[in-house]
Amino acid sequence: MFTGIVEEVGEVVEVNTAGSNTDLVIKARMAPDLRVDQSVSHNGVCLTVTEVLDDRFLVTAVEETRQRSNLGALKAGDGVNLERSLRIGDRLDGHMVQGHVDTLVTCTGVEERDGSWWFTFALPKRSELLVDKGSVCLNGVSLTIAALEGSSFSVAVIPYTYAHTTFRSLMPGDPVNVEFDVIGKYVARMLAGLITP
Repeated sequence: MFTGIVEEVGEVVEVNTAGSNTDLVIKARMAPDLRVDQSVSHNGVCLTVTEVLDDRFLVTAVEETRQRSNLGALKAGDGVNLERSLRIGDRLDGHMVQGHVDTLVTCTGVEERDGSWWFTFALPKRSELLVDKGSVCLNGVSLTIAALEGSSFSVAVIPYTYAHTTFRSLMPGDPVNVEFDVIGKYVARMLAGLITP
């Protein structure tokens, strides 16, 4: 479980394919504090640390993960939003994030607004799970939906978040990982009669 508060932007230093899997070697300040079997969010995708190498660590993305997220498009030199898993007793500064990406959306616009930034995205499938002023996780970042209209939704990004995440390099046309609010997903299933209270 995560909160959507990015700890740092790591750098992809190697991408290796083995069968249908992709091994990513990530350089990060947090690497020396990690251990094998820990969960780390990578652009919102929960992956297990399989090896720690000084200032780098290794994770593996399976085919399902590569198809459902933007991790399959990562290459050496790319930045990746990183967050270690939530510990019991920590403050929940963002919202409850599972690290299970639901789908990809395309960034359709980036607008600087007097020091902050407005990012617009095409509506994804299951867009009924997006709620105006509700929570959404984009590339591992907990954000509030600022506008939801027509065929798009938008979020406002403050200067700190812009400077300390990969949002600073996000451009129109880029694919972005989306995790819908987990509470909304359960409510939707209850209303559809798929879960009984």
